[in-house]
Amino acid sequence: MILVTGATGNVGRALVDRLLAAGAPVRALTRDPERAALPEGAEVVRFDPDDPAALFDGATALYLYAQAGTPALLDAARAHGVKHVVLLSSAIIHEGADETHPIHVMHATVERHIRDSGLDWTFLRPGGFATNALQWASQIRAGDTVRGVYPGALSAPIHEDDMAAVAERVLLDGGHQGAVYRLTGPQATTNAEQVAAIGAAVGRELTYVEVDASEAGPELFPHVPPQMLERLLRTYESTVGVAPEINDTVEKLTGTPARPFTQWARDHVEDFGGRA
Repeated sequence: MILVTGATGNVGRALVDRLLAAGAPVRALTRDPERAALPEGAEVVRFDPDDPAALFDGATALYLYAQAGTPALLDAARAHGVKHVVLLSSAIIHEGADETHPIHVMHATVERHIRDSGLDWTFLRPGGFATNALQWASQIRAGDTVRGVYPGALSAPIHEDDMAAVAERVLLDGGHQGAVYRLTGPQATTNAEQVAAIGAAVGRELTYVEVDASEAGPELFPHVPPQMLERLLRTYESTVGVAPEINDTVEKLTGTPARPFTQWARDHVEDFGGRA
């Protein structure tokens, strides 16, 4: 049995679908099973860390997102027979990184907890998620103008299903214990180019209008905690005109090249008000 935390999230849901298609037994953990709308083949269980037996009995592997990786949860997983944990970490962890950055602190702390837990582990460290572009969805559904910061900020966004494909292989194949995999999309693209790609997918010409970072607030970043926004904006500023890391790890591990952002935009056309 494989446990998937964050099973209703973008990567977790894609991973549940993949594992079920491969014939693997899946227990999908979610805080709201009634609204999860997960496939019938998955055992959907309420994510209640205070009832570890319900979570872990019969499980041997755990897919974990960082916010769930507490020492108590890891101890309970090991006590109930889990052997291997696969963490969706972050590419912000690298040699020479700013170790005071809140995102670095969060992921590095969880990685340390996992190393200390006695469990076998594999860390996946993706760069920018293509799904970050969903922050523009409400603007695109409402009109043809997107207001945002740093149109020239560069990244190599990775499709959520490519991350899920890597996690699938790591969970189902042997030999990945103790490995750290950095994951990227296949191409560099700017914020403005991403908006243009979404426009092409929905069949409309979209215009990216730059907002001064000093004026950016919750209306542009509704899901970013206020105390983290300034550091996040500084991170975006540091990527303007700077080529991002690009690697072929997705293809090496799955046999299929990572998908470009243009493909992601076509896959998500309905999120932006278009028709699939």
